[in-house]
Amino acid sequence: MTVKIFIKRKVSANNILELTILLKKLRSLTLSQSGYIYGETLRRVDKDDECLVISTWRSLEDWNAWLHNEQRIQIQSDIDSLLGEKTDYSVYEV
Repeated sequence: MTVKIFIKRKVSANNILELTILLKKLRSLTLSQSGYIYGETLRRVDKDDECLVISTWRSLEDWNAWLHNEQRIQIQSDIDSLLGEKTDYSVYEV
């Protein structure tokens, strides 16, 4: 079953450039992952400090493999440190 992952983050204007760089690193790695279909990054119009990443995966197993990937974990740790909070993930079945 195909799944969509919604990843919500809050970021201050001071950290947006560094977050963008880290997200691009993640996206580059994601492109080579088995089961990855598509992703997009959105900035909320009415709240400048909120962004949402939506990624689509062939299966929950493919997403979980990526979730536990050591390279992803390291970059995600850098993101969480930058933002000062854990990233919120929501998984939906298509």
